[in-house]
Amino acid sequence: MKLLMGLMINLQFFTSIPIKRELPMDLQNLRGAVQAFPLLGFIQGVSYSILLYAVMNWTPFSHVAAAFLLWLATILLTGGIHLDGWMDASDAYFSYQDQEKRLEIMKDPRTGAFGVISVIVLLSCRFFFIYELIMNIGPVIYYLIAALPFFSKSVMGAVLLTVQSAKNEGLGRMFQQAATAKVLWIYPFYILVFLIAVFLSKVFFIPICLLLVASILCYLISRRNARQWFGGITGDVLGATVEGTELILWMTVWLLHYFVMA
Repeated sequence: MKLLMGLMINLQFFTSIPIKRELPMDLQNLRGAVQAFPLLGFIQGVSYSILLYAVMNWTPFSHVAAAFLLWLATILLTGGIHLDGWMDASDAYFSYQDQEKRLEIMKDPRTGAFGVISVIVLLSCRFFFIYELIMNIGPVIYYLIAALPFFSKSVMGAVLLTVQSAKNEGLGRMFQQAATAKVLWIYPFYILVFLIAVFLSKVFFIPICLLLVASILCYLISRRNARQWFGGITGDVLGATVEGTELILWMTVWLLHYFVMA
C-alpha cells in the first residue's frame, strides 16, 4: 500500500498526469515514493514505447514526425521538471565558482546563458538519437526505450540515498529525511524481474545488459560529480542526474544499434 501511494506521489510530482487528489506526504509515503522511482520510470518508458509503436504502425506519419512526437512526449510527460534541474545545474557548474556560490546560483529563479545552451544541446542530441533509431527500428528498440527511464530513475534514487545533501532544505533533503540507503534493496529486485522478463520474451538480451552497465557507470559518475561540484545533492542536481543519465542511455542505444544489433 505504501508503495502504491508512493507511486501516486511520484506521478503527481514528477509527471504532468493530472492527479487532483491531495496525497499525504508523510515519511512512510515518501519512503514508498523513493522505492517506487524505478516503477515511475517503467511507466514512462512503456508509455513512450506504446506511443512510438502506435505512430509507426497505425498512422501514415513519416519517420521525422514519429521521432518528433516521441521527442515531444519525453518533455511533456515529465512537465519539464528535470529539464529545469539540468539548466540550473548547468548554470551553476559553468560559473566555475566554488561550491557555495554554485548552490546560490541554482537557487536563482533566472536562467543564464549556459543553462539555455545546455538544454538546447541536450534536446538536440536526444532528437538526433531518437530519429536515427527510428530510421531502422526493430522489436528490441521498443524494449530499450522502455528501459531508459526505468534505469535513469533507478540512478536518481540511488544517488539520492547514497550522497549527502548539499543543504538542509529543498526536495532532495525532504526525500532523504524519509528514507535511508537500506530501502534500495528493492531496486536490484526490480532489475532482476525486468531482465528475466526480457530474457523470456526472447528478444536480444545483450543490449539490455549493456544498458544496465551504462546505468551503473552513470550512477558512479553522477555520485562523484555531485560531491565534487556541489558538495552533495539538491533537487536540481537530481534533475540533472536524470536528464544526463537518459542522454547517455539514448546515446548507448544509438551506439548499440550500429555496433551490436546491426
